[in-house]
Amino acid sequence: MAAGKREHVTSADAGAPAGYTAIPVKLSEKQQSPHYLYVKEHKVREGTDTTYPPNRTLFVLNIPPYCTKACLFRLFSCCSSVQYVNVCEKPGPREKPEAPKSKFFNLKTVLGFRVAYVVFKNPAGVQAAKSLSLQGPHVISSESHPVKTGIHKWIARYAASVVDPAELKAEVDAFMQTYDKKIAEEEAKAKKEEGIPDEEGWVKVTRKGRRPGLPRTEAASLRVLEREKRKRARKELLNFYAWQHRETKRENIAQLRKKFEEDKQRIALMRAQRKFRPY
Repeated sequence: MAAGKREHVTSADAGAPAGYTAIPVKLSEKQQSPHYLYVKEHKVREGTDTTYPPNRTLFVLNIPPYCTKACLFRLFSCCSSVQYVNVCEKPGPREKPEAPKSKFFNLKTVLGFRVAYVVFKNPAGVQAAKSLSLQGPHVISSESHPVKTGIHKWIARYAASVVDPAELKAEVDAFMQTYDKKIAEEEAKAKKEEGIPDEEGWVKVTRKGRRPGLPRTEAASLRVLEREKRKRARKELLNFYAWQHRETKRENIAQLRKKFEEDKQRIALMRAQRKFRPY
């Protein structure tokens, strides 16, 4: 290569999969070897339901763990206005996740390399994003937008994991209010429909009275499972020790001997009652 010239890395040089374009990125200026993001226009078969708009969605592969959603947003914002970015573990039929219902419960952290869907506000953004492969390695972490790694990343993650009691209480209270409202609506609906036949003439009968059936709640199910577990544990520990085996064998032998003596007495009594009567 001639001095003063800059060689562009193509998709073939980066080992990109067929149909993908390789975009070189670096975590910082100190990093010598670039990492490659593989991108292509997101397309689905005709008639397939998708949550992403056609002609405006860019599918991104090989996203490293340090590259966050904000990093991808900044990287592709230079091409066109980005509407939103969705990062997930792997592509699937239901690609766009629902908004998280809770800030504290059922949180799933995607680890390792991931995929992403970048949705632009206009179709020109997809082609402009592919042209990033002709430019030099793009730096992910800068002084204005640093990416935390190493010990700083773990400290920030730990600080974010500390729960605020006031926020947690507010979320639990809101959930319980919604749950109580839902149960009240279901009970009112069931009471209203009680005794009224359906379209086929059947009347729904519910169990009520002084001793209603067990409530089908998670707490009740856990109590039943715990009770069964204790029963199994008592049965399993019945002959757990060696002396328990010896006692069990000794008791079985004693019972057999007692039964044998009873059988002998019964046979002797039957023989004594037998009489020879030729006529």
